[in-house]
This record gives sequence, structure tokens and C-alpha cells, in this order.
Amino acid sequence: MKVGLFIPCYVDQFFPQVGIATYQLLEKLGVRADFPGQQTCCGQPMANTGCERDAVPVYQHFVRTFQDYDYVVAPSGSCVHHVRKHYDIVEQSGAVQHVRTATYDLFDFITQVLGVTELTGRFPHQVGLHLSCHGQRGLHQANESEMTPVRDGQLSRLLRSIDGLELTELTRNDECCGFGGTFCVTEEAVSARMGHDRVHDHLRNGTQVLTGGDMSCLMHLQGLVRRQQLPMRVLHAAEILNEALQTTVVPAAIGAEQVVAAEQQVTD
Repeated sequence: MKVGLFIPCYVDQFFPQVGIATYQLLEKLGVRADFPGQQTCCGQPMANTGCERDAVPVYQHFVRTFQDYDYVVAPSGSCVHHVRKHYDIVEQSGAVQHVRTATYDLFDFITQVLGVTELTGRFPHQVGLHLSCHGQRGLHQANESEMTPVRDGQLSRLLRSIDGLELTELTRNDECCGFGGTFCVTEEAVSARMGHDRVHDHLRNGTQVLTGGDMSCLMHLQGLVRRQQLPMRVLHAAEILNEALQTTVVPAAIGAEQVVAAEQQVTD
């Protein structure tokens, strides 16, 4: 299994520890991911501001960078959703179609490709899970409240399997944080108010560590936490799971031969 690790540009620049935690977590799960140094952006910021045609060269560069990998894994549901859904504006060559289908959010890759639904480890804190709009409604990583009252999803199940970790029961389980990419620039007052409401739902219900699968949402919420000096840490879920897992676990979906082969590909 040849896996390419895509680290979003804002993670690379502002939250490199999330990229490191993602790599280490995959390694503990028996996957040695490659990090192609020529990678840049998925093109989402330009598309969000109405300049998607200007993003086409970025899309093409992304495809050239990752077309030879079996899977492309990223710690960002919004970037993954963009690659899958918005790369339809370029010519649908075999390489483009492959990259679109092979690009996975980190937690979808863990649960759907590796077949891991539970993890052994310890993280003795009350954790509040923020579900990003792209992850929940775009990639269908969790149930939507307008469809069903059941609160469930891939990431919540992984977190619940960690010893000592208690998930916060929020009053409004799946509201948007208000970030919305460039929405937070063009509608800063509305964006800030939405973020305030989201953070204080966590605060009222006892969250000690606020987490999620999209660092873009968490960046927005972390800014509010810091400005208001709230007693809450903000960590990407990859950081929590990586910290909780102390030993390497080889999933049933990856045999020893595949692990050796993956490691050899990285070495070569």
C-alpha cells in the first residue's frame, strides 16, 4: 500500500504539530506514509472566493503530485471534500479520477480502508467534538440532526474507544462553527457570533479539550478561546489519538507483508 500524506497549507504554516501527529498516528497503525515535498494547496481558498478557474493549475499540480499513490490521506475533511467534489471542472483523465477517489480524510482512511473502529489507549479528559460541515454533510462522517436524532459517527466512535476519554454531550450537537473559509472575512460579525455560540456550548457542558477533524474550524474556535481566555484546550483529533496510543497496532486490514512493502516504498 503506497500512501501519500497531504498536509493542508494552513496546517503546514500554522499547525505543523497536526501534520506530525497525523504521520505518527498512521505509523502506529502500520502505515508508513510518504510526504511529497512538492505539494502545495488543494485550491480550496481560491474556489471559495469565486476564483475557481484560477485554481485549475493548482488542481493539476495536486494531481501530478499524488497520482502515483494508492491512497492520499489528509487531516482535513474540507480539503478532501474539495478534491473529491470540485476537481470535476478539469478534464477527467484517468489520473484525475484516480486522485479524486483515492483521497481520504484521515479518519475515513482509518475506519474504511484500515478497518479500525476501536483503538486502545488512554486520554483521561472530557473532550468536546466539533463536527465540521464538510466532514459531516459533505463526506457523511456523522449522522445529521435534521435526518436523525442519533448522535454517531466514525470519529466519535474512535474517540469513545479511548480509555478515560469522555465525550461531551452538547446542547446543539452539529452546528456550524462560523468559519466557512472566506466567510469569516466577508461576514466577520456573523462568523464570530457563531463561533462564540459554539465555544460556549462546549464550555457550559464541561468540555476540557475541544477537538475535531478539521483544523480550519478549530483555528477559528481556538482564536475565540484565546481571546476570551476560556479554560479549554484545542487539539486536532489526530493529536489526541496519537498521544493516547503508546504502541504500534497493525490493523487486520493490513498484513505484515503489506506493512513491509509500504515501508520499503518509503525507503526507496
